[in-house]
This record gives sequence, structure tokens and C-alpha cells, in this order.
Amino acid sequence: MSQVKISDEKIVTPKTTATILIADDDDSLRRVLEFQLREGGYEVLTAADGLAALELFTGAEVDCLITDLRMPGLSGLELIRRASAIATETPVIVITAYGDVETAVEAMRSGAFDYVTKPFNREEILLTVEKALVFGQAISENRRLRRLVHDRFRLEHVIGSSERMRRVLDVVERVARSDVTVLITGESGTGKELIARGVHFSGPRAERPFVALNCAAIPETLIESELFGHKRGSFTGAIADAKGKFEEASGGTLFLDEVSAMPPVLQPKLLRVLQEQEIVRLGESTPRKVNVRIIAATNRDLQTMIADGAFREDLYFRLAVVPIGLPPLRERREDIPLLAEHFLKRACERHKLGEMLMEREVFAALSAYTWPGNVRELENTIERMSVLATGDTITLGDLPENIRQPPNYVGNVLLELPPDGLSIEQVEREIIRQALEMHDDNQTRAARYLDITRSALIYRMQKYGLAPSPEAAGEGGES
Repeated sequence: MSQVKISDEKIVTPKTTATILIADDDDSLRRVLEFQLREGGYEVLTAADGLAALELFTGAEVDCLITDLRMPGLSGLELIRRASAIATETPVIVITAYGDVETAVEAMRSGAFDYVTKPFNREEILLTVEKALVFGQAISENRRLRRLVHDRFRLEHVIGSSERMRRVLDVVERVARSDVTVLITGESGTGKELIARGVHFSGPRAERPFVALNCAAIPETLIESELFGHKRGSFTGAIADAKGKFEEASGGTLFLDEVSAMPPVLQPKLLRVLQEQEIVRLGESTPRKVNVRIIAATNRDLQTMIADGAFREDLYFRLAVVPIGLPPLRERREDIPLLAEHFLKRACERHKLGEMLMEREVFAALSAYTWPGNVRELENTIERMSVLATGDTITLGDLPENIRQPPNYVGNVLLELPPDGLSIEQVEREIIRQALEMHDDNQTRAARYLDITRSALIYRMQKYGLAPSPEAAGEGGES
């Protein structure tokens, strides 16, 4: 059988054992078509009317349906509609008389793949069938891959039995059933995109696209075009009309990762999309309606950015209808052994390593480490150890040196205690001094950074003789 070229890069050969169903009340045409297709290597089923064809289609595995439009009992159009409802991936080819192209176009709107007009020759019908089979296989593969993605990102596959993760997953499960906008916060590597995908693939939009955009990875001059699309000629290099991420995600979910990096000039435009559910392509003036769910994520403190004037407060409230905060891995250490086993199994499958185990001491060392890179760092570490291990068991010797002998951390702060002692008051004074310096003597932001009230901060400033600047002395804020 010949190959069908469907792109400049890829050649696809449809399977040769495909079954073709012919529905046509013209006995002569039906027999000729059956002979030509059998000669082409196909299995062929035939029916003289639409009802008989529908019965065969329902009871057999049909790879392609060829049908006339005008048949007694059940028209070709109705057969197409019913067949498409039964098996949407099965391509349909319509046989139509010359001059009846309008009806053929209507058939294609109903789900037909292509049409051929009478009279047609053997080469034409075989080529059309081959193209239809390639199309059907591509649709089936796309559905299979979508099911795999759906299964991979189901919420029950998110690893975590700690109390904090159970609370997170409870919120995620409830919010997935709605279309509410979600803001996911957490340090880098905590799994914000994984949770976003879990929300999407556990909700009513699971069969529609999930489109992700890292706002920090797109140059400021291009991000508007990436989001909203552009018209040809609207800027240098715009050689054709292009959809933006909002249109690509139509009916599904748009995940805005690192939304804190959204340029200030674009924030009001994003706010308008959230309010009006419409976008305007760059270079156009006519709005286009969109139906997209927004999930945003950031590893930065948006409240601090709002106080600094770097992020719009009204946009924040639009994004954070339901805020979900992901805990860092060091705050859910009981999940580390579960995650380690999961990542080890996945690494062994990916690299075809066979079954591998970990010594108990390895689990203890992994659980004791602070994981500044969070779940992403743990996954990369497990994969590296599985590849470099000399046997089928990972031992303490396979652990990186920084995990075998970790430094002393409190939160993200490295503590190196001097051997000759220190003054706690001096340490506290220096911490407060640096926090104020970091936040330009803004007491409200410094207090929030230190997780204390502003009045408690002022008390310590007075205690340690850290006088505020004249501007900060009159600062209002929380108490």
C-alpha cells in the first residue's frame, strides 16, 4: 500500500487490515467500489440502505465509512450524525453526484472527513480512503494520549499523606468542580503546575486544552502577543495572523505561571479579560469572546508587590478568588519517603533499570535534609542516584555529599554557630536591622517579612536603639 504524506516532516502509513463499510443503494456502484477496495487490501462490509449500514456500523469495528447521501430508510446525513455519535474517531467519506456539492459540504459540517463526486476512478477513491484512515488514526492516538495525560494528573496521583497536603488536596478537589479562578502560591519546585493540571483534569474542562504560559520566560515586548494574539503586520515579524494563548485555550484552562512577572502595562488588560471574558488581538480593535478558566501561580509575595506598587490590587483579588498555598517540602517531611519511592520507580521505568530499592538509612537522610529546591530537587536527586548507582540498591554512599552531611538550616537561613559562643540579642538586633534595610525602613513590610506585628517590631527597634528614618517614623500600617 502506498504511503500518504500528511506534512512536510512526517510520512504515515495506515494499517492495511482496515475495515471499510460501504453504504449505497446503487448495486452496481457498490459492487465496483467493493472490488476496488478489496484489491487495495481492505476488508469490506456493504449495505444497500442507511438502516442496514447503521446496524453493521454498530455491531462491527469499522475503520472508515463510505456512504451515499441519498438512500431509502435513513439518509446519508442522518447516518453520518448517528455514526459520529457512536464513534467520533471513525472517518466518513461521502459519495455525491456532480453538482450536489452543497449537500456534501453540509455532510462535512455534520462530521464527514471528505467527499468524492461521481464518477470517480480507482486511484481517487483509494487515495481518499488512505488519507481518511491516517486522519482516523491520528484522532484515535490523540484521544489515547489525552486519556494518558488525564490519568497521570488525576488528583489521586498527587503524592502526599501529610496533614497539610491533605488540606490542600481537599480544597483542590472541591475547586476543580467549578470554574472559579485559582491562585496557587508556593516556593519554586513545590509542584504548582502539577496542582494546576490536577484542577483542570479533575474538572468539567478535562477534555478541552490545558495551555501553560510562563510569564517570566517571555520578553516584555512579546508577552501581549503571546497572550492575546496579533494581526498580520501589527509589528515587525508579524507575517501572519496568530492566535494567542487565550484563544488556544478556548473552552479549557490557561495556566499563568509566575504571574507576578506580568508587566504593569499588561495588568489592566488581563484584568479586563477576567472581567469581560473577551480579548483584543494586537493590531485589531474588535473584541473576541473567549471561554477560558484562569489558574495563576507565583512564588513571590503578591501582597508585598502590591504594597510596593508593582502589582495591581484589583487584579490580585480577581486572580485569588480561591488561593491555594503549597507548603515547602521541609514542612511536610512525612511525605518525603512516599515521594522518594514514587520518583525511584518512575526513574527506573524511564531508564529501563529494573527494580531498585533504597536502604533505610537513605530514607532517613532524605527526610532530614531541608530541600531548598523542594519536590523538584528531590525528584532530580532520586533520578541522578538511580542512574549512577552501581547496584540494584541505593546506599548512603550514593547520596550527594550535601545531603549526607547537610548544613544547619532554620527555614531558609543557614546557621553556622561560632565555637566561642554568641549573643542572642546581638543576633536578633542584626536580623531586625537587615530586615529594615531590605525593605527600605518600611516597618509594615519588615514586620510582615519577620512574621511579627508592627508594634512588636517597633518595640524591638526601641530596645536595640534602631531608630526609624524620619519618613518611616510617620508610617501608618498594621499594629
